[in-house]
Amino acid sequence: MEFFPSCLSREESDSTICRIVAHHQQHGFCFFAAELVGKAPFIGFIGISSVPFAAPFTPAIEIGWRLARRYWHKGLATEGAEAVLSYAFRKLSLNEVVSFTVPANIRSRRVMEKIGLQHHPAHDFDHPQLPVGHPLCRHVLYRLSRPEWEAALLATPDE
Repeated sequence: MEFFPSCLSREESDSTICRIVAHHQQHGFCFFAAELVGKAPFIGFIGISSVPFAAPFTPAIEIGWRLARRYWHKGLATEGAEAVLSYAFRKLSLNEVVSFTVPANIRSRRVMEKIGLQHHPAHDFDHPQLPVGHPLCRHVLYRLSRPEWEAALLATPDE
């Protein structure tokens, strides 16, 4: 939660889970629980969700991840996010996904870039759920369209 205003209380965490479940029931997709099969039943979440606030780029579908620190630097966020992109574009036929974070969150920005999202500096924004002037208010916006994703797949040799 380094780049969030605060850690969640147990009640806030439970409320977040309820919102994720409700989002899945309404839209058929959400942030999914992530696990290491046979090793760790829950390491965080990776998935997609409707952006829950108004901004110049909304309405939009956000791809995101949050993993426990001990699972960082293992390629798990990237691997999971690539699978989620495939799900978003192939199964759900979404036209675009976005992702955003504070400029200093280099780890998440690196994942965004590895999975093909492009930074659009002209669309960076102040997060409307944070007070003006808050140190975490400014956010960078990354985007990826389905045609861009498909073109990248065609350009990548099969392994």
